Amino acid sequence: MIPCLPLTEAPGAATAAFLEALRAAGFEGELSTADGDRTVLATDNSIYRLVPQAIAFPRGTADLACIGRLLAEPRFAGVRIAPRGGGTGTNGQSLTDGLVVDVSRHMNRILEINAEARWVRVEAGVVKDQLNAALAPYGLFFAPELSTSNRATIGGMVSTDASGQGSCLYGKTRDHVLELTTVLADGTVWHSHPLHDEDLRAVQRRADRIGAIHRAVDAIEREHREEITARFPRLNRCLTGYDLAHIRTREGRFDLNAVLCGSEGTLGILAEAKLNVLPIPKRSALVNLRYASFDAALRDAQALMEFGPASIETVDSKVLILAQQDIVWEGVREFFPDDASGPARGVNLIEFVGDAEAEVEAPLQRLTAALAEAGPACGRLGHTIARGEAAVRRVWEMRKRAVGLLGNMQGEKRPIPFVEDTAVPPEHLADYIAEFRGLLDARGLDYGMFGHVDAGVLHVRPAIDMKDPAQAAMVREVTDAVVGLTRKYGGLLWGEHGKGVRSEYSPTFFGPLYPLVQAVKAAFDPRNQLNPGKIATPDGSALLTVDGVPTRGQADRSIPAGARIAFDEAMHCNGNGACYDWDPDAAMCPSWKATRDRRHSPKGRAMLVKEWLRRLAEAGADPVEQTRRLRGAAGWRSFPARLRNTLARRRGEADFSHQVKEAMDGCLACKSCVGGCPIKVNVPGFRAKFLELYHGRYLRPPRDHLVGTLEHLLPAMARVPRLANAVAAGTVGRAVLRRLGLVDTPGLSGIDLRAELSARGVALATPEALRALAEEERRRAVILVQDAFTTHYETRLVLDVLDLLRLLGASPWLAPFRPNGKALHVHGFLGAFGRVAAANAAGLQALAETGVALVGIDPSMTLTYRAEYAEVLGGRNLPQVLLLQEWLARQEMDGPRAAPAHYRLLPHCTERTTATASLRDWQSVFTRHGLRLEVLAAGCCGMAGTYGHEAEHRDTSERIYGLSWRHHVTSEGQAGHLLATGYSCRSQVKRFDEVALPHPAQALLHALRRQVTASA
Repeated sequence: MIPCLPLTEAPGAATAAFLEALRAAGFEGELSTADGDRTVLATDNSIYRLVPQAIAFPRGTADLACIGRLLAEPRFAGVRIAPRGGGTGTNGQSLTDGLVVDVSRHMNRILEINAEARWVRVEAGVVKDQLNAALAPYGLFFAPELSTSNRATIGGMVSTDASGQGSCLYGKTRDHVLELTTVLADGTVWHSHPLHDEDLRAVQRRADRIGAIHRAVDAIEREHREEITARFPRLNRCLTGYDLAHIRTREGRFDLNAVLCGSEGTLGILAEAKLNVLPIPKRSALVNLRYASFDAALRDAQALMEFGPASIETVDSKVLILAQQDIVWEGVREFFPDDASGPARGVNLIEFVGDAEAEVEAPLQRLTAALAEAGPACGRLGHTIARGEAAVRRVWEMRKRAVGLLGNMQGEKRPIPFVEDTAVPPEHLADYIAEFRGLLDARGLDYGMFGHVDAGVLHVRPAIDMKDPAQAAMVREVTDAVVGLTRKYGGLLWGEHGKGVRSEYSPTFFGPLYPLVQAVKAAFDPRNQLNPGKIATPDGSALLTVDGVPTRGQADRSIPAGARIAFDEAMHCNGNGACYDWDPDAAMCPSWKATRDRRHSPKGRAMLVKEWLRRLAEAGADPVEQTRRLRGAAGWRSFPARLRNTLARRRGEADFSHQVKEAMDGCLACKSCVGGCPIKVNVPGFRAKFLELYHGRYLRPPRDHLVGTLEHLLPAMARVPRLANAVAAGTVGRAVLRRLGLVDTPGLSGIDLRAELSARGVALATPEALRALAEEERRRAVILVQDAFTTHYETRLVLDVLDLLRLLGASPWLAPFRPNGKALHVHGFLGAFGRVAAANAAGLQALAETGVALVGIDPSMTLTYRAEYAEVLGGRNLPQVLLLQEWLARQEMDGPRAAPAHYRLLPHCTERTTATASLRDWQSVFTRHGLRLEVLAAGCCGMAGTYGHEAEHRDTSERIYGLSWRHHVTSEGQAGHLLATGYSCRSQVKRFDEVALPHPAQALLHALRRQVTASA
């Protein structure tokens, strides 16, 4: 039995007093010192890990001002804060051992859009893609692009002066900032924008901190203008963090935003931003040019710039190989064909944009003509062209996933960010990278590369196992070497992702100008309370160092190897945060979208499980051994101890496991993380293992046992469906179910399946009967594998599928019903799940050995055979069960054609993210029969098995449904052409909108029947 894991110490006295003072001063947001929150916000997208003492979630500018005013009080001089947005920083910018101020939870409103004047005003927590989705109806967009655009906040973009693809055309974030609303360290709220000299002098006459700041920054610019001009590199990715070179605009106005942009929360807390927005280009095309070597791709970039593209991005072979194993590849496969001479070792992506077709086609034709004339020169292999916004976007999505894809390299060594955004003059990039690769090769390091060759920025991530102290030491060795190399080529260590922990090199790069940078910090934050140790210190105190801050690897080191292997689904989470996807029409992590609580995200749950494993190790408990003992022991023997522990929990016993359990309970087990996360973090996988161990110490609620055994109970209930439904729907039955924590439970269909099968001449499949078939009969045969939910709750669907198969010329059989066990896995009954899976797999495998295909209807249940079964059975005796559309798409029988009609499909999220190609199978099947099927972009329906029926999740379930599905259903569901593949999805739609959505097989059957009837 796992031990009770004590909580960490409360925050320090100063921080605790600060929190109390905040509450007393009217702070309206949330304040948390819970271990769970602190654990989740201890990491970002960097290699570092700093556990904060507390977290503040402000609701608006007034809350930020409250924080600032208290910071200025002498009694709180020792309190340190760090603002945080999306947590996507790669250099620890938002990490602190003090107070995290997270603006992303509540301060995420788009306040004003002025389409005519082309500007927008937003709160700091607005996500970049969220903003562009709101601007799209006006034909506008916020231009600076970055790979994390679906979760990076505007506040974070401003704070790091972010940029990415297209920066040569659109510039950096600061080029689009019109005005900032910043809360200073004394609580002053200041609206900064470029000032004419007379306005500047008026501000300088103020006797407060605002006046002092403007006097200090203006004096620095006036007195050191020539030194600054001489020292600062002239690069597209100009120096971020107190950009002294741009304090004066081209028009000569004083612009405080030049130092605020890129300041990483060290000068103030950003509350709002007024931004310039641009018209969306109406035309786009992307040339995907393949090379025999990555060096050839780099050296060709300068020649390609002559054709005037909007951007040129590059990707190396490692990223391409990893992309081929990812969900993203299905959308871009056509643009990266195999070459006769072998796989491409590098790719350049050359984009052309414009408002008129000629603006795109003219340079595109010049480029393609030059490529045809040159032939295989310069290491070029061949090219494809993606035309139009949709196709171009798919390729860019592949490129944007490069960061995460590299993290999915196999083994303990994983590419990590610590020297990944250097910038050099583009004309020197190829030579620079050649030396860069040389220094990595000399140390035996593997690595991946991708980036912005047009801007001279390449992301290089060496693969290091940070759990190994000897390898971790290379962070210092490699960084020092890269610093020297970057200076040799006239570049910068920080070309895109900011300074953060790498600020220790600021004095080296700023040289004699570093005291000026310190003077800026002193003017804004004289007591060094705002994100201290980064960019500059006001008093000469030490900056953070690349090997002086605790790392995630150091923490993971304490977890025994066996535990790391057992929970590898969580261990390899690298913090890239793809699970924080803002888009309500993306399947990824519905619980995060509904709660905006980072504990309820795949990354949050992975961080919590890793911390739980660390604490188990500290307590001397081995989860692998505990699991073995648990599965080998009789449950009744541990009942007294589990009862005592459960009673202690109810009395308020402190156990870190409870906080992990809370986060796991919020998971829908939809498996969107498995497909959507480039690292393939599998929350349902490690969640089940955690629940098994947790309930080895604490009793399970009776509901879990009911849900886990439901598949076994349903056949008996189906024999008396009217009685079963009456009991469940009656006053007593509903009261019992509510007592168990279940609501809105469905009723059995009441259809006598055996009688219906007999009427159709469909038999139950047995190996003996199938072997007795003639060859032609066996070729036409197919076995429909039952699942508990369609068989017993949607029996009509099972019959319709059988009728469809017969109409198409197949000879369907029905596999005998056996429990699948998915509910057991979801709730952590892993021992029982293993036994059910083994028995079911043996029966199905015996049928499969006859050569007849097995086909399942419900995506969630069917895909269990490929994932959970494969894991528990280790690939032994594993039956291949196809999704219905996969089998249909492979058949040569055409059947009748239907009258043209347009259908729209809402797939199950497990199917959408882990079996993406099967959605095109549905489309090809419909096309074959003269019908059109459009797969709609939609998130999760919010049901996911029994999640939506659990009383404590009912409201969240409806909230998730309202994010995406409700819009589709209310606008199209009544028309009869909206379809859904998942049983739980159809159940959810019927529950909340009283609409019965057909399955695609039913729509196809009815369309073909109508045509057959009409023809007759």
